[in-house]
This record gives sequence, C-alpha cells and structure tokens, in this order.
Amino acid sequence: MGYCSGRCTLIFICGMQLACVLERQIFDFLGYQWAPILANFVHIIIVILGLFGTIQYRPRYITGYAVWLVLWVTWNVFVICFYLEAGDLSKETDLILTFNISMHRSWWMENGPGCTVTSVTPAPDWAPEDHRYITVSGCLLEYQYIEVAHSALQLLLALAGFIYACYVVKCITEEEDSFDFIGGFDSYGYQGPQKTSHLQLQPMYMSK
Repeated sequence: MGYCSGRCTLIFICGMQLACVLERQIFDFLGYQWAPILANFVHIIIVILGLFGTIQYRPRYITGYAVWLVLWVTWNVFVICFYLEAGDLSKETDLILTFNISMHRSWWMENGPGCTVTSVTPAPDWAPEDHRYITVSGCLLEYQYIEVAHSALQLLLALAGFIYACYVVKCITEEEDSFDFIGGFDSYGYQGPQKTSHLQLQPMYMSK
C-alpha cells in the first residue's frame, strides 16, 4: 500500500465520516438528544481537522484525529450498550442522552419504517401537560436497532480511519526523517576548500 493511496483513502474515510455524522446529527436534533448532539459536534470539528492535516501533510492534526477516534469508538460502544440495555443501562432513562432536560426519545421511535403513532386520550395523570401521550405500533424495525446501526457504522469508519491515520503519520514521519535539508552529499563525501600555497614574504626596500 503506497503512501499516496493511503492518504487518498484516509481523505475518503474522513469524507464518509462527515456525511454520516451530519445525517446522524440532523435526527439527533429532531429528537432533542443533547448528549449525542454535543458528541457529534465535537466529532465533526475533529474530522475536519484530520482532513486538513491529511491534505496539508500535518502529522500533528492527524495524530489528534486518531486519538479522538479512540474516544469516539468508546462513545459509540456505550450508545450501542445503552440502546440494547446491556447491564444496568436502560434506554428509557432521560438523564443520559437528554441531560434530563426533556422527555424526548430517539426521533426514530415515532418515525421509523412502518410505525403507526396513536394518541392516547385522556392522558395518564403522571404525564406532563406539555407532552402528548402516545402509543407506537407496527414498526418494521424498532428504533433502538436503527440507533445501534448508526453507531455500528460510526465504529467501522472510526476503526478504518484510525488504521489509515496511523499509517499516514508513519509515512510522513519517515519522509521527513529521510529528507536532506542540507542539499545532499555525494558519494565521495564532503570536502572542504583546498589550501592554497603560502606566499613567500620578502622585505621591500624603499629608496630615499
């Protein structure tokens, strides 16, 4: 795998990450998922910096991008565990993804493929007055699996981005180490200027 092909591949991966996370950000905004919105925003900024570093041969930017991808993988693994209710996690908890600001859930809960939303009247006494009480039925794919699919796609792109980022940084570093800033040495080595023969000094007589 050549350096140019690795660099072009990383640029493509960054582009795919931006497209996918922007799509995800739109639906998180619609669902008022504040924690994912914040994480997505940071991810967009870091990916743009990584893309800039790849284009401009800036290994520090690419290294920062690679470090962030480790955190991004951790976040998406948590989201997957959250929606699959692994351990003590529950997808009905408001505090984790909405900071307990609202009772909103994933946008896909009501708008998933085949979902039918029915308002329940009268609403239960415990339901807030500014929220409607509904039932959702007939979904071809439950909303939690759509969210898991989004996170799984981000995981795959992040892993690929991390691998290629490490490779590109390695190539740039090796190229900088091998570059001759002086101008190169020939096979005979550097030779200093040759000494010229000494001039013989003789006294000079001046007539009166």
